[in-house]
Amino acid sequence: GTGGLCDMAMSPVLSEFLRELPGWFLFSGIFLPVTLLLFLLIAYFRIKLMEVNEELSQTPDHQHNRKASSSRYERKKRT
Repeated sequence: GTGGLCDMAMSPVLSEFLRELPGWFLFSGIFLPVTLLLFLLIAYFRIKLMEVNEELSQTPDHQHNRKASSSRYERKKRT
């Protein structure tokens, strides 16, 4: 078996189906779409974050926020 967890948590039919599942289907049908969706979400939220940061820097009362945003920018630059 591939592990005790599969036999315990799933029905025998489902575990048999997973054992006979071809690798190309597992990769192209499950792994690839999920990975692309995650990359899409990361890119989307990065763009939104940059837009929000620009809006915050354009507001007139950003004097008290400058210290927090600069430390956030330094943290982002280091990674």
